[in-house]
Amino acid sequence: MSAPAPTVRTRFAPSPTGSMHIGGMRTALFNWLHARHHREHGAGGTFVLRVDDTDRARNLDEALGPILDAFRWLGLDWDEGPEVGGPHGPYFQSERTEIYATALDKLLAAGLAYKDFDSRERVAADRDAAQKAGTPYVTVRRSLELSDTERERLEADGTPFVVRFLVPRGETVAIDDAVRDRVEWDTSLLPDPVIARQDGSVLYNFATTVDDAAMAITDVIRAEEHLSNTPVQVLLARALGHEPPRYAHIPFVTAPGTTKKLSKRDIGKYRNNPVFKKMFERADEIFPQIGLDVTDAVSPVMVAYYESIGYRPAAVINALGRLGWSLDDKTEIFSLGDLVRDFTLDRVVKNPAGLDPDKLFNFQSHWMNETPRDEKVSLCGAFLEKAKIAFDADFLGRLIDAMGDRLKLAADILDVAYFFADEIEYDPKAFKKRVAKAGVPEHLRAFTDERLASLADADWTPARLEAELTSFSEAAEKSPGLLIHALRVATTGAAVGPGVYDCLDLVGREKSLARVDAALANAADA
Repeated sequence: MSAPAPTVRTRFAPSPTGSMHIGGMRTALFNWLHARHHREHGAGGTFVLRVDDTDRARNLDEALGPILDAFRWLGLDWDEGPEVGGPHGPYFQSERTEIYATALDKLLAAGLAYKDFDSRERVAADRDAAQKAGTPYVTVRRSLELSDTERERLEADGTPFVVRFLVPRGETVAIDDAVRDRVEWDTSLLPDPVIARQDGSVLYNFATTVDDAAMAITDVIRAEEHLSNTPVQVLLARALGHEPPRYAHIPFVTAPGTTKKLSKRDIGKYRNNPVFKKMFERADEIFPQIGLDVTDAVSPVMVAYYESIGYRPAAVINALGRLGWSLDDKTEIFSLGDLVRDFTLDRVVKNPAGLDPDKLFNFQSHWMNETPRDEKVSLCGAFLEKAKIAFDADFLGRLIDAMGDRLKLAADILDVAYFFADEIEYDPKAFKKRVAKAGVPEHLRAFTDERLASLADADWTPARLEAELTSFSEAAEKSPGLLIHALRVATTGAAVGPGVYDCLDLVGREKSLARVDAALANAADA
């Protein structure tokens, strides 16, 4: 009988910033999938969410809320962490100061860390000297040469200091990274990192190492820029008497069409990115209608953008799951369940993964088409409510049916808001081209009087309307397109939208005839 697979515990530790970066969400998803995959295949799998909230000046509820909301919207639950608790809490770093202090005292007592009294200026001078000499900078350990009496005097005098970890020199730190294979570092080339300030507050590398050990984290999956932190964290874990976790450093996410990391600092520049530009422009059209400001926190770099503009969670999950990972060379569509079943770290690529908004939109089209009609009504209805547009659910369902594949985003319903208006406004260019054009008013009047006006309400159906228009156009020896375009603009005011026969059906017989009359009167005055 084979031994049971080892329990896997992964973690994601965001800083509460008031928004959730799409790249960070991809990292969180990979951690979640790794844990859930092991759980599904008979091993224990736990996903831990902990919060790096050491900046206590920030309003935690306001800053953390959007991050938790992003997890909920995408359907990613967490087994331990905020709101759900767990056996390894607290899950907020701001509440773990005693744990850090105990670990720090342990290192100091063992001589594995020391108080460094060198000023910032002196350390900077050491770095400059190393740079001029063309050698790697390593810490000049002057404070280790101080006697106990000298250290006590410096502390009594209030001399500023930091606590540094004493990196053992002349060793090799090696990990077998699940993505990058064997990675090694020469400790003789590593400076002693600062792990705590004079007031006892600890820095990232120390806090995360202590937390990973205390929370029994077995697998750390994170962006490749953290690779440089790994040797220090491995050494710290061993110094504290813990076995380091297994590491997987995944490729960073690049901005569309670039090799640069996708960054919220560059949001202003992305407005001119040819691919991103369309997404910003769509937000400029939609967000003001629903009372939402176009801000950096709701841009295509952030998860909130996709929820706010009507993407399906399944589409975003699909896109993020394929961002730097693939099952094979042909499968593109993955549900969350599919990803849980198939996700393994050995299929994560080493190269940077480019965010492709067009591909994401294709995923959105697929998953919107998979969305049940009733759910589409609910999703689109929510946007109409936000835009303060009154609607009837049955009518909205008919309109959604008429839109068919044209409904890509839930927010697209606002593009056809004219169906809910008593009065319409004509697109000036479309009206001039499609209705007021020479010969069209007479042709439209004849069709309306001879065919449309004679139809009973019961006969006012898309199929009958199409048959009447086709036969009339053939008899008049004119292209059906003349009437199709003219009727669309006359009855809706817009040049594009659902099929014209569906438009007439949705507007209704009485209102359609009245609007045609009004359009012809406008054409006569033009």
